Amino acid sequence: MLKSDYLLNLNEKQQEAVLHLNGPVLIVAGAGSGKTKVLTSRIAHIIRSHKAFSSQILAVTFTNKAAKEMQIRVSRLLRKDATGLPWLGTFHSISAKILRKHADAVGLKSNFTIIDQDDQTRLVKNICKSENIDIKKISPKYILAIIDKWKNKGLYPADVILKKKETLEKNFLKIYKIYQQKLVDLNSADFTDLILHTVKIFQKYKDILSIYSKKFKYILVDEYQDTNFIQSEWLKYLAEVNKNLCCVGDDDQSIYSWRGAEIKNFLEFDKTYKDTKIIRLEKNYRSTQNILNVASKLIEYNQNRVGKTLYSNKENGDLVTLDCFRNVKDEATEISSTIEGFKRNNSLNEIAILVRAIFQTREFEERFLKVGIPYRIIGGIKFYERSEIKDCVAYLRCIHQPKDDLSFERIINVPKRSVGDTTVKAISEFSKKNNCSLEISAKKLLELNKIKPKTKVGLSSLLNLLEKWRFEFRKKTNHNKLLQIILDESGYSEMLKNKKDLENENRLENIKELLNAMKEFDNLESFLEHVALATSLDQDWESEKVNLMTLHASKGLEFNIVYLPGWEEGLFPHQKSIEEKGESGLEEERRLAYVAITRAKKLAKISFSMNRFYQGDWIDSMASRFVDELPDEYIKKNNNFIDEKEEDFEFNQDIDFDSDSEIRSPGWIRYQKKLK
Repeated sequence: MLKSDYLLNLNEKQQEAVLHLNGPVLIVAGAGSGKTKVLTSRIAHIIRSHKAFSSQILAVTFTNKAAKEMQIRVSRLLRKDATGLPWLGTFHSISAKILRKHADAVGLKSNFTIIDQDDQTRLVKNICKSENIDIKKISPKYILAIIDKWKNKGLYPADVILKKKETLEKNFLKIYKIYQQKLVDLNSADFTDLILHTVKIFQKYKDILSIYSKKFKYILVDEYQDTNFIQSEWLKYLAEVNKNLCCVGDDDQSIYSWRGAEIKNFLEFDKTYKDTKIIRLEKNYRSTQNILNVASKLIEYNQNRVGKTLYSNKENGDLVTLDCFRNVKDEATEISSTIEGFKRNNSLNEIAILVRAIFQTREFEERFLKVGIPYRIIGGIKFYERSEIKDCVAYLRCIHQPKDDLSFERIINVPKRSVGDTTVKAISEFSKKNNCSLEISAKKLLELNKIKPKTKVGLSSLLNLLEKWRFEFRKKTNHNKLLQIILDESGYSEMLKNKKDLENENRLENIKELLNAMKEFDNLESFLEHVALATSLDQDWESEKVNLMTLHASKGLEFNIVYLPGWEEGLFPHQKSIEEKGESGLEEERRLAYVAITRAKKLAKISFSMNRFYQGDWIDSMASRFVDELPDEYIKKNNNFIDEKEEDFEFNQDIDFDSDSEIRSPGWIRYQKKLK
């Protein structure tokens, strides 16, 4: 086997990235440009050319899956010379390995426990309880997110400086101090501690740092655009002796700022590391040229980027389609119809629908169930299986069917009303003994004064509310309105609104979408029947399935055909992102669009709706500003209307987002007609 065999299948720029071994290197790897191939070939080259032993190479990935794949690929390249890579892993796994050897430097023992998210949540709950902090108002997960944010910035409790206005954060800081001390007392560390503690050791103990910075002759980092502050500091320390740091990534695919990722690590790499060699991998092996042209032209609107121009090794291919629909139902119907056509020549596994927000899957799920298209939700749960949806449905089933014990058991303490497991057990045992429903059993135990005073209040309140809601049901209150009453009076809405975290925001969006779905049914009975059939249908087919997922979940994946629905202002780019982060938020949303388009190998189909059903009303929606930024020469525009006149619908929106001028949306003319 020739030494250079691993170079034979690399293009010129890929070879340059593999062969340039001296000093810091930033490889700007466009989507589908073969970055993993370059990284693994580079490792093989270092070992083959005897520049370093495998134990002197540090290779860092973001996931265990990526690390495993890299190990397999390197072994294949080296064949008989294959060797293990003891320092190949994630930031966390490698930090844990270092920390085990030097745990005493941060007050831990070498056998420390790494606690998971559930343990973290439980610990914060206990701290809140002891400090009289109401977890109904502030979610422990939200508190942990703030603590994690501080840790990602390299801040221990003593390092956090708060502004006068940050009164809420004062409580969080107090919890952080107690939390961190508890971890030491328990001889434990959370995931972020692994990196934070390691950096602290490097800062404080130069002799320990010297061991590792001298040891690692070559350092390679995958997905560098996703690194946060503490990870970048970690790398700086380890690279300070040999300076052979090679970072691979794509600034145009930096979409995780909400996880703490800082794009400036990538953009300022050449300022941080002197004499940096920047190599651009621009040849794309995934998508057709037309798809790349659309993605490239769109991302050019971003100011903060290194810059590159992707070109394909494939033909031009079909134009990217841009479809305008009357409403989201029409959008889902048309997409399902075209999928039916595509599946004759394409595997369903090669078809994906990518949405900005998870609630958007509902309309497609409903349609797929109706026409019999199998599907899977990647990185999420099917709509009617989401916990908040099941809670709502359980309340409605209790109203409709008082003997539904499973539903009653689900809602008895949701939201919290001091009905613990002991009480539920007592109710259940009485029910079995007396052959009655759980609800009747609860009433009887209250009458017999067998329920604790604290529990009695919450349980009595629930039973009274159930009777009140059944009265509403009997007097023919609209089922959609009935659920809104239930959510308000039960305290469920308040529970979600009060808990400040992203998870609860998503839950609220899902419930709004559920209320939209209920509008499509004449009565409660038909809706509940629909839900029962939707959840009982065997969706776990071994056969092929269409893939549904969020734009974020799609990163790193690829499909022959990609649908991108819901490109509407406020939804995409998401209003919250722009409100919280301004221009940087808008640029990240545009990078998300770039990621989405470049998932497609053969066909990319973008669409938006003129009307969206929101909280019980049809609202006029406006096509995303990204639609206006798409290059006309690579786009095929379709208006999907039959019974309307062409002039009623405008693709050209005449939007100027930088001025106070009037904004015209698709359907503007029709809206004006309504006003007249």
